Order: sequence, then C-alpha cells, then structure tokens
Amino acid sequence: MSDNQGGVPPQGTQELTVFVQNLLHQMQKRFQDMSDTIIKRIDEMGTRIDDLEKSIGELMQQAGIPEEQLKDDSNNNENK
Repeated sequence: MSDNQGGVPPQGTQELTVFVQNLLHQMQKRFQDMSDTIIKRIDEMGTRIDDLEKSIGELMQQAGIPEEQLKDDSNNNENK
C-alpha cells in the first residue's frame, strides 16, 4: 500500500483543500453581505416606524385627541 490517503495524490489533496477554502470564503462573504443587508433593512424599517409614530402623533394633535385617551382606550379594549 502507498502512503497516499484514499488513493488521492498529495497534489490533488492540496488542490481540494484550496478549493474548499475558497468556497468557504465565498460563502462567508455572501452570508456577511446578506447579514449587512438585513441589518440595513431593519434599521430602515425602524426609521419608518418612528416617522409613522410621529405622523400619527401630529394627526392626533390636529384632531384634538389627547394621547393618553387613546392609550387608555387601547388598554380597556385589551382587557375585554
């Protein structure tokens, strides 16, 4: 029997190792890019929610509805 593992020549093993390492680096980059995109979208959504809350507050002021009244009404509806 030879010293080669599984009949694969050392050069083939080395090439496979390099291939797998490159593949793992590519996957890591893709996952990092996806993670960055998701975080960016979550941040954008948070900003949009903040803007929406501000707009609702302004509409409530224009309508003359105190914010506390809506919170009380909301709590009463949840308890029913």
